[in-house]
Amino acid sequence: MEESKNCILLVDDEAHVVSALRRALMEEDYDIVSAHGGKEALEILSSQPIKVIVCDERMPGMHGAELLSMVSRRHPQTVRILLTGQATLESAMKAVNEGEIWRFFAKPWNDLDLALAIRAAIEKYDLEMNLRKMMALVRTQNLEIKHLKETTSGNTPAGKSEDGSYFMPELTDHEIAQILKECGEG
Repeated sequence: MEESKNCILLVDDEAHVVSALRRALMEEDYDIVSAHGGKEALEILSSQPIKVIVCDERMPGMHGAELLSMVSRRHPQTVRILLTGQATLESAMKAVNEGEIWRFFAKPWNDLDLALAIRAAIEKYDLEMNLRKMMALVRTQNLEIKHLKETTSGNTPAGKSEDGSYFMPELTDHEIAQILKECGEG
């Protein structure tokens, strides 16, 4: 599945809850995947990119907060939303802190609020992924500039303009021939 596709994972041990979540999101253009527990959800997450996970708190075997805590460590880019029917302030704070949960909804949820939260979660995911790509590009360009400065010091009058950008003056035919010769192309 393409990473750019808006894929969300719904996790609940009750089939009717997953069906209700799907109905709440049927107007949206999402690839919706579902799991009936934490172990199945982790298998899905390890096999395909998921932008948002919506998880129930009370499930047999592995509670939602525990699952989302594991997702936070293994797939930190995935935005995490928790649903619960028995929300106490203490359990909500623990779930949010341990699972780094982005949003928390009590059952029964409002379909519109949940749909808007998922849409915002996808935007958050996309923005963070674009930021990561841009930061990687900046690091690469900084390394290239450093390498350029090291390899051209004294050989070529490369410089830095007043606005902070780097420039390289036009090379003569002789300089181009020399560079090509050094690269084994001339």
